[in-house]
Amino acid sequence: MQNWVRKMKDLLHYTFFKWILLSIVGLASFLLLYSHVSPDTYNTRLFSVADETIRSSKTIVDERLTEAEKERAAAEVEPVYQYRPETTDNRTSLINSIFEFAKDFNLTPDEEEPSADQTVTAEMLDQLKNALSEDVSENVTESISDQTFRQLLSASDQGLEEAKGTTIDQVERVMQEPFKQEEALVKKNEAADYIAQFSLSDELTSASMDLARFAVVENNIYDPDQTEARIAQAVEAVEPVQILEGQVIVQKGYLIDRDVYRQLDALGLTTNEASPEPYIGLALFSLLIMLIIHFHFSSWKISEDKKGLYLVLVSMILLLSLSLMKAAELIRELEILQVGYLFPAAMAPMLIKSMVNTRVALIITMIQALCASIIFNDMMTGAVNVEVSLYFLFSGLAGILFLSDSKRRTHLLRAGLFVSAANLIFLFSVTLIESGQFSAIDYTLFAVFAVISGVLSSILTIGLLPLFESGFGILSTMKLVELSNPNHPLLKKILTEAPGTYHHSVMVANLAEAGCEAIGANGLLARVGCYYHDIGKTKRPHYFIENQMSGHNPHDHLDPQTSRDIIISHAKEGADMLRKYKLPGEFIDIAEQHHGTTMLKFFYYKAKEKGLDLKEDDYRYPGPRPRTRETAVISVADSVEAAVRSMKDPTPDKIKKLVESIVQDRLQDGQFNECDITIKQLETIKKVFCETLNGIFHSRIEYPDFKSEERKKEA
Repeated sequence: MQNWVRKMKDLLHYTFFKWILLSIVGLASFLLLYSHVSPDTYNTRLFSVADETIRSSKTIVDERLTEAEKERAAAEVEPVYQYRPETTDNRTSLINSIFEFAKDFNLTPDEEEPSADQTVTAEMLDQLKNALSEDVSENVTESISDQTFRQLLSASDQGLEEAKGTTIDQVERVMQEPFKQEEALVKKNEAADYIAQFSLSDELTSASMDLARFAVVENNIYDPDQTEARIAQAVEAVEPVQILEGQVIVQKGYLIDRDVYRQLDALGLTTNEASPEPYIGLALFSLLIMLIIHFHFSSWKISEDKKGLYLVLVSMILLLSLSLMKAAELIRELEILQVGYLFPAAMAPMLIKSMVNTRVALIITMIQALCASIIFNDMMTGAVNVEVSLYFLFSGLAGILFLSDSKRRTHLLRAGLFVSAANLIFLFSVTLIESGQFSAIDYTLFAVFAVISGVLSSILTIGLLPLFESGFGILSTMKLVELSNPNHPLLKKILTEAPGTYHHSVMVANLAEAGCEAIGANGLLARVGCYYHDIGKTKRPHYFIENQMSGHNPHDHLDPQTSRDIIISHAKEGADMLRKYKLPGEFIDIAEQHHGTTMLKFFYYKAKEKGLDLKEDDYRYPGPRPRTRETAVISVADSVEAAVRSMKDPTPDKIKKLVESIVQDRLQDGQFNECDITIKQLETIKKVFCETLNGIFHSRIEYPDFKSEERKKEA
């Protein structure tokens, strides 16, 4: 896989390669999710029998029923009436005015009865009516008959006064309580009947009754504004009638009546013509997945080779997870409740966490959760299952969290158990919050699903991790821990054939790990890489001073050129051995680069003393120079450990000067020009090296020897 990615990148530019791969991911996710958003359609007919049970695929508002509920609520609102007591005063004042004007224009202004030959002329009637029209706001002349006016004009002042008092009293009595317009006629007749009981002349009785009927009007007035406000409030309070997602619209074998057909039509289930909206939405969703992955990899500051490799890896794991979700549809045919809870949701996040980093694992967790909400939608196409989405999210986060400190594969199983516990807590919390009517069997099933999901996630991760690591050449933390096992064939080879080199490698590993961790580099990679960095010395172990136990140095009998070739060759030979055993490329780079292009000064000056014609480049390692911070730290640690070990009486001052000189020499020689290590980080490394070496080569207490006499006494 690693070679395939490299070949593809050689043929295509990284940007083009990235977009091709992202397009494949987007298209694949679209196809995998297609059937879950494609709406179900039924060729239903009115008054036909349903061939199958039809459920609502979404939640919508039933407009017709909602409107009917609003009309019902509006009809139930009682009209609002406003009682106006001032109406009584206004009407009695009006009656009083009519009687007063009648006094002004009557035939006999005194108290005597009019004579028989006196009649009310048309002119007198017109004068009264004109006066009333001018001074009274209400058009009383249209509402009161001329006969009533004639009777008033023909009456005496005393009779008018009595009639006025009687009329006003009865109008006030009738209107002292509120009544509506539909009750007004009854109230008018009631006032007239009361007046008829008084001892007025026939003419004044008739006139007073007519005036009373005119004066009595409703005093409980309909208030349209208040009524409309209450109607609006009642209508607004009506909750929309919804057709809920998953709701059964019609059972199999039941008649599709008008109401059912209307609901099916509102849901778009009355025709085989599918709406394009779900497909557009799914296309946008797939595009969103592509853009999320694109923006992360665009901002990731690593080499393009690693970006391409990680992009292929992440894409494969994501599509593998989606494919497994799709395969889980087979279990849905058994109609098991919430089968999504059984899926190993933490598998993909744990794989990516182990091989890439936490940030990418979090991104894939979110994408996977969103996809799960569409796939595990309880067999309702177009629906989104939020509960399953949250379950996937929490399960993935738990897998990332509990795997964060794991350094061995056995810890993956423990992380799976923690994920199971997190799944259990989430499921029971959600079901209790919803107050769902679940049986004991349902709760047991949920618990079993949660445990299986967590354990299965760890088992699949353990099984798939070696395949991805070997296929992509990924050097994960757990892989490094495995390679640090002393039982590895190459480490056993160093230990048995070059024990001095093995001890040297362990000491360098301690220094390199401390230095890398101090500057934020990969300390574990540096440690394990150091174990293998001098594997090439096993070809000719006795030509390296740390393995010369007898004190015999074969270089004393060799010319400088031969010694040079033997010493320099260990870097290349070590890299070849690592390739042969298929060890990670990072280890091969460390073996080749840990000496960079430094010069073998001892043999160079030895050759120079013999007067040989030579160049400095002939006595330099072929390189390349260190290209990573880890290799740079190892190169310094390798030289520092060897130099300090050769010192007779290492003191803190001597160690500090030695470390300073080695680092300075590497800087001046340009050995760090191809890696991103900084001067500040080099200062940190020097400080850490000095502290570590002082701890290793600290002065020890000299225990005095006992005199022989004292030993004899003690004996």
